[in-house]
Amino acid sequence: MLSHVAVNVTDFEAAKRFYLAALEPLRYRVVYEEPDALAYFADRNGLDFGIGRRAPDGGAHVAFECADRGTVDVFYAAALAAGGRDNGAPGVRPQYDASYYAAYVLDADGNNIEAVCHEPQS
Repeated sequence: MLSHVAVNVTDFEAAKRFYLAALEPLRYRVVYEEPDALAYFADRNGLDFGIGRRAPDGGAHVAFECADRGTVDVFYAAALAAGGRDNGAPGVRPQYDASYYAAYVLDADGNNIEAVCHEPQS
């Protein structure tokens, strides 16, 4: 079981703006922050995702659970609008599961950020 995940970033303020915008559809907000170094985000279940300025950067993969496919779509649009790069448009990934609906974006440091819904289409 994971308690929380943090990704490394090079430009802390830019990364914070990106994640605030990209994760807003998933109802995340900053709940703890150290100046120019570390921030943790939380949803209704508590603190579970952070960004920190330290080496090495990039290379992490984080998947955020979504209750429905529409939220995956909204995440993807918000993340691209916030400066993320497409790494897989919203869609079913049958190689994982018949109901695995996900979208992927890369942040400015190359971290692969995913939003996923495991529910079948209604």
